[in-house]
Amino acid sequence: MPMRVVLDTSVLVAAARSKLGASNALLELLPCKEFTPAVSVSAFIEYRDVLLRPENLLHRTAGQAEAFLDFLLSVSRLQKIHFLWRPALPDPDDDLFLELAVAARCAYIITHNTRDFRGAEKWGVSAVTPSDFLRKIKAKT
Repeated sequence: MPMRVVLDTSVLVAAARSKLGASNALLELLPCKEFTPAVSVSAFIEYRDVLLRPENLLHRTAGQAEAFLDFLLSVSRLQKIHFLWRPALPDPDDDLFLELAVAARCAYIITHNTRDFRGAEKWGVSAVTPSDFLRKIKAKT
């Protein structure tokens, strides 16, 4: 059974901006037998809001960004969230990702902003960068 993870919006933005980085390499693995992204309605709304901003579209159309989001949703596990633990993190905007990780029993939140998720360990969740996560799954295979 693949482990569940949460993708922070920073990973999606980095992948949209560069095909050369670890974020893009991670997303290109999907669907993947080693991990499955967990997504909630609030996380999906955040992804959509951020990816459709003009500064993040770059050479893509809004339709292409929407198609990517549809794909991401199709390979993800939709998770309902029944409890909120706010505020839990230094940046309240990140609480929705922690709540998703806890509700979906995720081991990792994959992010470029690991310091924003200080305190997630209290809930058994580790914040790791995309490159660190790629190393972890490569070590397991």
